[in-house]
Amino acid sequence: MKIQTINPATKQILNEYDYMTKQEILDTLSKSKTAFESWKELTYDQRKKYFSELSEFLEQNKEEYAKLMTNEMGKPIKESIAEVKKCAHLSEFISENAEPWLQPEKFKADGKEHLVRFDPLGPILLIMPWNFPFWQVFKVALPPLFAGNTIILKHAKNVTGTALKINEIFERIFPKNVFRTVVSDHETINELISKDELVGVSLTGSVSAGKRIAAQAGKYLKKTVMELGGSDPLIVLEDADIKKAAKGAVLGRTLNGGQVCIASKRIIVHKNIEEEFKKEFVEEMKKLKIGDPLDYNTDIGPLANENAVKDMENFVENAVNLGARILTGGKRLKREGFFFEPTILDSTTPEMDAVCLETFGPVAPIIIADSNEEAIVIANNSEFGLSASIWTKDLEKGKNFASKIEAGSVFINSISKTHPNLPVGGIKNSGFGRELSRFGIREFTNIKSVNVYEG
Repeated sequence: MKIQTINPATKQILNEYDYMTKQEILDTLSKSKTAFESWKELTYDQRKKYFSELSEFLEQNKEEYAKLMTNEMGKPIKESIAEVKKCAHLSEFISENAEPWLQPEKFKADGKEHLVRFDPLGPILLIMPWNFPFWQVFKVALPPLFAGNTIILKHAKNVTGTALKINEIFERIFPKNVFRTVVSDHETINELISKDELVGVSLTGSVSAGKRIAAQAGKYLKKTVMELGGSDPLIVLEDADIKKAAKGAVLGRTLNGGQVCIASKRIIVHKNIEEEFKKEFVEEMKKLKIGDPLDYNTDIGPLANENAVKDMENFVENAVNLGARILTGGKRLKREGFFFEPTILDSTTPEMDAVCLETFGPVAPIIIADSNEEAIVIANNSEFGLSASIWTKDLEKGKNFASKIEAGSVFINSISKTHPNLPVGGIKNSGFGRELSRFGIREFTNIKSVNVYEG
């Protein structure tokens, strides 16, 4: 069996790759375990130099890596370059800031001295998606790597070239086998999870994939972090700056072609500003340039594959059949590649798939709320709880509103995004555990209490 990578803008085959054999993958785990024994003994200062070098190397080669990502999954080149730069920033940020997150903490109890340590565990398996081929890997891998763990990456098949390039980068800069990419089928990954040497699994992906991997990991009592799907609300309150909110809604819904876990997937608008917001929203959406993702002027490239386009067609058809109106967009483009128009749906109802399911593409349903209280009810009426965005000029009201939203993170007057100093993760069917920040870096550590009494 071979893996083919396909350019979604042209439908041309980019490359073919062989799967690794089961023995090669199991040998990778053994080497990762051996590498862990020496990597964990390094001081933080010794680890920092690798992260600083990684940051510089990513910055120096960002155009090469950006083009590879764009060719494999279709995001506009300007977004790909920004993604590599963000990985470089994360690596430097961890080098400069992460050590205090792992320092032992002192507590008072009934003895002479009580410490809580954060010690590394061992090899961690990352199962990563294609939508942010670099960022997803780096944001999940770098914190536990700095903590002293080693990493095995299983990336999505359609970005196999990127996965192997990432492996090449780490092999060039870090000690051998501290980070390794495997090209594997699902059956071998299941066997890898069963092995004693592997101590944890982090997955970013669909709810169905999360349930399957979490069940396999749970069977063998392996620590897991799951960042799964989302149907994130963007809530525009009555007193919002409507122009800014409309621009935010366009960016939040169409960044990366709308193929983002924390994208603004449900646009909830107070009825008193309904017409004004719709007008601004449609005008801003129509400004986007759709086209060749390697063109620096392109705002929207192709979706990842044919199935993604069909999903968007089905979302629109289902909504229209149930009474929705298309304000703009609504169909695939008649050109080579997997292109779909950015779409806004009006007159939506809760039973429409575009409202109640995760739309992983540029389709934005508008939902009207009669009051602030109803906006909260609508926002929370979802199986997901990843992130949310609230737009209001009253910041205190926004913070109070945020406390009532069922999500792992809430942004006021901003789209949802990630920052190295803030935890990322969800509740409900959006998963569990956290990435980034001092909370994320401790997920794959042994939180060990050391208790000292008089002899």
